[in-house]
Amino acid sequence: MMDSLQPFSSERRRSDGVEVTVYGTEELCASCVHLPSAKETAEWLEAALARKYGDGACVVRYCDFQKAETKQDQYWAKRIIEEDLWYPLVVISGEIVGEGSPKLKDLYNKLEELGLRAKET
Repeated sequence: MMDSLQPFSSERRRSDGVEVTVYGTEELCASCVHLPSAKETAEWLEAALARKYGDGACVVRYCDFQKAETKQDQYWAKRIIEEDLWYPLVVISGEIVGEGSPKLKDLYNKLEELGLRAKET
């Protein structure tokens, strides 16, 4: 049973964009050794999202869940451990959008649901 820590379920926007959080750790998930690390995933997501939506539309934040400091990060760290979730775990607006090997299409769908639109080319 979960304690009083709850995810932030409302749309999470900062003045500089929608926050996309990538949870992981330096140690690779045993099932994900052939995939990029969580930190590498955060880096390529940041680049991909900037290409699609423009600089500043999304803020990609990496969090080592073994060193979680905020209540929100502690909540997700606990879920990763207790529910044996695969990481990197990608969370947008309190919702898991990717686990293990996140799919850009899933992230795009969630971001567009939140009102982001692809930049004009």
